[in-house]
Amino acid sequence: MTESAEKLTPMALRAQNHCFGCGPANENGLRLEFLIAEDKSVVCLLEVPERFEGPPGTVHGGIIATLLDEAMSKAIRAQGVTAVTRQMEVEYLRPVHPVTPIRIEGRLLRNEGRKYWTAGRILNPRGRVLAESKGLFIELGSGHGF
Repeated sequence: MTESAEKLTPMALRAQNHCFGCGPANENGLRLEFLIAEDKSVVCLLEVPERFEGPPGTVHGGIIATLLDEAMSKAIRAQGVTAVTRQMEVEYLRPVHPVTPIRIEGRLLRNEGRKYWTAGRILNPRGRVLAESKGLFIELGSGHGF
């Protein structure tokens, strides 16, 4: 589950932003940092802080969805494209525990025009899948319109 066994390159930040998931300027956010794998999939290694707990001892389901949404959108960004979520499906398989190492992965499955289909998953240190997702994203237009 470490980046040393794989060739992962840090994803460049665009600018200081307040995005809840990845914005370095959002002191209350997750501040996720993604790495790009050789196949253009993305990886984020982290421990979710306790303040994002839902039911006792588990990460809130909305935070899990956010982690997966971020991974899928960053998989598109790794292709040089900015897109927003149109539709997303999450399957919660096992509890995600706060302050425990996890690995988040995002992958682009295919695209047609401005539509991008993606997949994401969260794994524990043993490689067991805790949650997975599928999403449809739409590439932003020149004026950030649809």
